[in-house]
This record gives sequence, C-alpha cells and structure tokens, in this order.
Amino acid sequence: MKIDRLISIVVYLLNHGRTSAQKLAQEFEVSPRTIMRDLETLDLAGIPIQSFYGTDGGYQIMDGFVLEKQAATSREYDWIVTALKGMASAYCNKSLKQALEKMQNLCHTENAAVSLDLSAAIEDGKINGYLMRLEDAIEKKRVVRFSYTNSHDEAKEIQLEPVCLQYKWYHWYLIGYYEKYQDYCMFKLVRMNNLEVTDIQNSRAHNPSDVAIKDNSDDIIHIKLYGRAIIKAKCREYLNGRITQEFENGDFEFCFSVPEHETFWYGVILSFGNRVRIIEPPRIKERILKTCKEIQTEYEG
Repeated sequence: MKIDRLISIVVYLLNHGRTSAQKLAQEFEVSPRTIMRDLETLDLAGIPIQSFYGTDGGYQIMDGFVLEKQAATSREYDWIVTALKGMASAYCNKSLKQALEKMQNLCHTENAAVSLDLSAAIEDGKINGYLMRLEDAIEKKRVVRFSYTNSHDEAKEIQLEPVCLQYKWYHWYLIGYYEKYQDYCMFKLVRMNNLEVTDIQNSRAHNPSDVAIKDNSDDIIHIKLYGRAIIKAKCREYLNGRITQEFENGDFEFCFSVPEHETFWYGVILSFGNRVRIIEPPRIKERILKTCKEIQTEYEG
C-alpha cells in the first residue's frame, strides 16, 4: 500500500539521512518517478523534506523533526511482538515483560506466522542471577569482579568494566573492558564464580555497537571433514556449517567454524565414530586419535 511506503520512506530518511531518489527507488522497488511523487506527497502532508543538488545531492528530513505517530504496520508489530516473545522466553526481566505487554496491547493480534522459543538459553538459577546483577552493573556503569576458569582450565581473578550481555554458541557471555590492558574481552557466564558488583565507576563510556570483541578464551578454528551419506542431516543440524562437495554415493565434504577448545562440537564429532573423518587441520586429527586411544586404554584397563 502507498501509505505504508510513505511511512517507510520517512523512517528510512530519518535513519539514513540524505539519500538520492535513485537509492530510494532501489530500496522500495519502485521507479524514481514514483519516489518523486511520494516525496511531493510527504511535503504536502507537512513532512519537512529538503532537497540538495550536486554530487552529494539527495533528499533528507530537516533536523529536529520527530515522527511521533504510529509508524509501524500491523504486520511489523507482529514481528516486534515475536522478537520480544522470543527474548522473554530466554531472559527473565520485568521491564522486558512490560514492554511485551505494551506491544501486545497496541497490535491486538495473534496472527504471527513465525514464533521464537529461546528457552534453551535459560541456564541454571546461578547464571540467571548473574544476568540480573550484570545488567544492573551495566546500567549503573560499575566495575565488576569475578573468578574465572577459561577453556584451558586456568583460574584467574578478573576485574573489568561490563559493557553488554550476549547470547551465542548456546551460552550467555559478558563483554567487558579491561582498563589495565585497554582492550575488550568476552567471558562465558557459566565459567564465572564469586561475582561482585563494586562501587567503582567505569573509567569511560562504552558503546556496544562500536566494541571490537576479542574472545579471550576460545580461538575460532575452521574445520573440513569427510562424512558418510548417513550423517549428512546430523552434520547440518549439529555443526552449523555447509556442504562444500558431494559425491555420487552420497558422501560429502563439510566445512564449519567453531571455538577450538569448546566441548560441544568435539563431542559431536566423536559420536559420529567411523562415519566421519577430519580432513583438516592436522592437529584436530591428532587430537581425535589421542582421545580414541585414551578411551580404548581406559576401557581395556
């Protein structure tokens, strides 16, 4: 509908600033002439659109304009509610629950074709408690301390400025700033103990979207394997990679990237037994051979 496109053009200009008519036409899949008519309609409706000429020409909305009225369609509200429901299934937070209730009240719809159930992200009570305390520390910009055991089983005492929480690789992580080393690092909550929120204020402001993350515990490794046809579906399901080559008998080559010292993917590979063979890197082949020999020795003993 034209009204939906007009609202979307306003939102796009507010988010992206000066934009050419050609770019808007590509974005909304209409002709530049249609975009020009849309811009004229918006101008007549009181939206303060400015035009600029030259190499940097285009259209933008005057500074200070705020879109106060409802700018989302019922379908778009469906997506917002779906996302909030998914988040609420994984994270117990009162303000999140209130936001979900507000959005449901606005759209009054139960017609979403897609749903998200992220309840697998809910860990034990200790981790959920840590999430609440870390969120509070992030909001108040206070330094935290905790004991940490990394993937090499090395125990350390950590003090840093918390920046944000992130869910990835089936676990919750804290992204924080080391003032001592002037660097950002990532820590898995399940490896934390003795979390303490101090009264020390952060030394600087942190913008999560600008943070360059260095994962201090898990180096990403790229693995290629040869698999039998019978485990093709399981490789796709559990290893989250891609098939790079298929053979006439149904066997295949599969590539995926994972944190090298994590346990999950390594256990999956071992569970496949002789139906899979690591092609590269060589050190993973050697690691599997060593593990298999140790298992055999244990059972023979």
